[in-house]
Amino acid sequence: MVRIRLRRMGAKGRPFYRVVVADQKAARDGRFVEQIGTYDPLPDPPAVKIDEARALHWLRNGAQPSDPVAHLLKNAGVLDKVKSGD
Repeated sequence: MVRIRLRRMGAKGRPFYRVVVADQKAARDGRFVEQIGTYDPLPDPPAVKIDEARALHWLRNGAQPSDPVAHLLKNAGVLDKVKSGD
């Protein structure tokens, strides 16, 4: 199964994440299919950049978001577009 999840980058104590599409069995920071965005939790408010077209493509083709990514996609309004069929 293909999942949309976070891949941790950055230094110790300064996390930065890439939103990637990866096989469920791949390691957290291992092999991935495509990078579709970034998430930086340190600024206030946290900086989130998602390629909406690519996220919709993967979600419509059966990719399952992890819980943190589902929250980010919901806040960006992407999950609403998948459910409404736009």
